Amino acid sequence: MTTSVTPLPAEGNATVPVPHDRLHTALTGLFTRHGLPHARAALAAHALCHGDLTGHESHGVFNLTRLYLPLLTSGRCDPRAEPRTRTDLGACALVDAGRALGLWAAAEAMDDAVERAGRHGVGLVSVRDATHFGCAGFHALRAAEAGMIGVVMSNCGGQRIVRPPGGALAMLGTNPLSVAAPALEGHPFLLDMSTTVAPSGRVRLAAQRGRPVPAGWLEDAAGNPVTDPAGFDDGAAFLRWLGGTPDDGVHKGYGLGLAVELLAAVVSGAAVGPAPAALEGDGGPHGRDDDIGFLLLAVAPGALRPGADIAAETASLFGTLAACPPTADRPPVRYPGWHEAERAALRRRTGIPMAAPLHAELAALGLLPTATGDAL
Repeated sequence: MTTSVTPLPAEGNATVPVPHDRLHTALTGLFTRHGLPHARAALAAHALCHGDLTGHESHGVFNLTRLYLPLLTSGRCDPRAEPRTRTDLGACALVDAGRALGLWAAAEAMDDAVERAGRHGVGLVSVRDATHFGCAGFHALRAAEAGMIGVVMSNCGGQRIVRPPGGALAMLGTNPLSVAAPALEGHPFLLDMSTTVAPSGRVRLAAQRGRPVPAGWLEDAAGNPVTDPAGFDDGAAFLRWLGGTPDDGVHKGYGLGLAVELLAAVVSGAAVGPAPAALEGDGGPHGRDDDIGFLLLAVAPGALRPGADIAAETASLFGTLAACPPTADRPPVRYPGWHEAERAALRRRTGIPMAAPLHAELAALGLLPTATGDAL
């Protein structure tokens, strides 16, 4: 049995083009008014815009009023936080973020990891007491831009969204991870994924737009597919791990989620999902995403292999993949990050296509013109 929803008519898909620079400037001003220092407000705005530029709208400005502004206005995030290094071993460090806004705190932590990798060949920064950092890929790309390989992981702090396979209670978060590296010119390799089939933000975005989700994303308590995204927040539908079912390898996504929990939270000392409080749940999502843990890793292959032309090797690796002939009637073979780079380049030129209801929401905040015709 599949629980489904009928999609809305096509007019629900109307968008308004918004120039990236205008959106970034508006967000920077908003974050500054909420107490962030200007440079960090600008960095946070870049991180938030990254989702909309690359097509991951569920992690872009869609979350401004649903996640980031409530964090700031409730006091759960400290706009003036100054992260403190608790342990420094040279190649690795433990940082207490002090409830800083994760959008900029994770980026600064990756820059720290890159600097350490430049000296030691590898740099690892473990962060605790953090808040949501947006797209993991934005932070991983900072290592790729420095000619290194970047790895980013985050748990969801004390928030529990997903049930273990066969379990009746939510115990873990969506636990995203990302890997980025230089590849072909203008098209870095970028893997940015949740360890569930889809992140909760994409489910909520579909619900907000009145669209069904694919049958493999959600399931009911009996394991039957659900395509009505509203069921997720209603407690009638639950996210599936990558792999989906026991026959299709659900242990792989579940295992990856646990690996992220270990590396991002246990290493840093952040809150973990599978804590005794998880046993008090009613089966649905519970807890709060406070005290999130990050792991940010930068690897500098050139430091380990002096004289090697790492850039040529990665270009050959990804160039060979891109040269693979496609099967009949299929588009050219590409690698993760290619389409995101193409989309971002296009949207920087022509504007970010923003859903009309979201545009109206931002206009109500004074961030964008109210007249859609003035958006450009």
